[in-house]
Amino acid sequence: MTRFKDKYRIETIRLPGWDYASAGWYFVTICTRGRQPFFGRIANGEMYLSPIGETAVQFWQEIPRHTAAHVSLDAFVVMPNHVHGIIVIHDKPTVVETLQCNVSTTTDDVDKNQMSAISPRAGSLGAIIRSYKSAVTRWCRQNGYPEFAWQARFYDHIIRNEKALRNIRQYIFENPLQWERDRNTPENVWM
Repeated sequence: MTRFKDKYRIETIRLPGWDYASAGWYFVTICTRGRQPFFGRIANGEMYLSPIGETAVQFWQEIPRHTAAHVSLDAFVVMPNHVHGIIVIHDKPTVVETLQCNVSTTTDDVDKNQMSAISPRAGSLGAIIRSYKSAVTRWCRQNGYPEFAWQARFYDHIIRNEKALRNIRQYIFENPLQWERDRNTPENVWM
């Protein structure tokens, strides 16, 4: 079992051998920490966004502008405590993105090779999601929502055919209508 700092288990949920910077269609789910309903509420099958929810929508729509030109978006929905969306990574860009880490320690304290090894590759799905989560969190901190936080990881599914794409789009569009039966609804969360 792999452990981070010989303490935390960090087994990956990613598909072994898959290059997450490669062209493809990816269905992503990102949850808030503790599944707190920071993004708003649902009433009668309709999502009513909070200011954080409005920001989550805005920043999601801006993902293609803040990543390499090879990324586009498909269907998405912001729910009270999670975001579902389809991210499309097209063929590799000709411009190489660089990764910058804000580390408040000296170079003696940080092995830069280790940081590079554990950071998602520029242009990859992990880097895109990390940037999105960071932007929303930064906005929250700057606008008086210090309690906002994301769940540490995210869920992804590689979409491999048209039938799967249609089913996932339908799931996304109908998600607010299904909220009362959703296992992520705070009243229905089970451990």
